[in-house]
Amino acid sequence: MKKTPTSKPGNISPDDAALFRAAVGTVQPLPEQSRIIPQPAPRKPLFVQAVTKPAIPDTLSDGCAAQNFSDFADHDAPEEYLSDGLSRMTLRKLKRGNWPIQDSLDLHGNNSDAARKLLQEFLHEATQRELRCVLVIHGKGLNSREGGAVLRKLARHWLTQHTRVLGYCDAQPKDGGSGAALVLLKANR
Repeated sequence: MKKTPTSKPGNISPDDAALFRAAVGTVQPLPEQSRIIPQPAPRKPLFVQAVTKPAIPDTLSDGCAAQNFSDFADHDAPEEYLSDGLSRMTLRKLKRGNWPIQDSLDLHGNNSDAARKLLQEFLHEATQRELRCVLVIHGKGLNSREGGAVLRKLARHWLTQHTRVLGYCDAQPKDGGSGAALVLLKANR
């Protein structure tokens, strides 16, 4: 099978050259001094975002040593929480789903240190984005190596410490039930 030769740049047939001249007409190249050659925009280094991101203060505490959960796990985390000065009606509305869930965080598979940091960052970002209602999925602790719902108790304990958390309760069954907390955040004013 014989291949047909491909045309190389610079090998223009007389017909193509005439067609090109007819299309271009009397157009002439710009003088060298009138040419503007756009410069590519300087590239941002990829690490700039991480460097300029403000540090989030570490405000959440375990209340126990990171390696020893037994003392903390014996105490039940409150099933629901309401900040001082708020009406029980607020908690009732939260349970009924009067506020739509605007974002969620899944803490499954994280150890307590990682979960605490993730929760702290999530709450910080949620308040920056002016979210009012978020879902924190901590699980029921059914597969926990520490025995019991340690992460559930810790997450709920941390939520009571955060200054922007007005209250929380178990999520609706469709959103995780007792394996997740529906969290109401303060409105930015």
